[in-house]
Amino acid sequence: MSSESVSTTRVRFAETDKFGYAYHGAYFAWFEVGRTDWLRARGMTYVDLMARDIHLPVVCTEAKFLRPVNYDDALEIHTTLATVSGVRLRFDYDLRREADDQVLTRAHTEHASVDGSGRLKRFPEDIMRLLK
Repeated sequence: MSSESVSTTRVRFAETDKFGYAYHGAYFAWFEVGRTDWLRARGMTYVDLMARDIHLPVVCTEAKFLRPVNYDDALEIHTTLATVSGVRLRFDYDLRREADDQVLTRAHTEHASVDGSGRLKRFPEDIMRLLK
């Protein structure tokens, strides 16, 4: 199985500012699409993880906006799991325009594995196998 997943979306009008460019906050919803698709391709969903009392809050993020994203652009979200440890994950994202395959944004999110009360919780072995 490839370590990368590719998701698609189209920039909606509600995700843009008055100049027609994508609002920076919208990017993080697109990254979540990439992340959930990456997990789904490995047989996991957030609902499955939560049923096992595993939650993945974002604890750190960074985005480099290289080129503007415009209303109605068809986008590809290239997502990879960059690192995994017993209690942390880091996903990397390349956001590309489908029309020309240009990298528009490079970003990452880091997640802690916690239980329902917010305490760190190690990934069980079966989940670690799916992640690697």
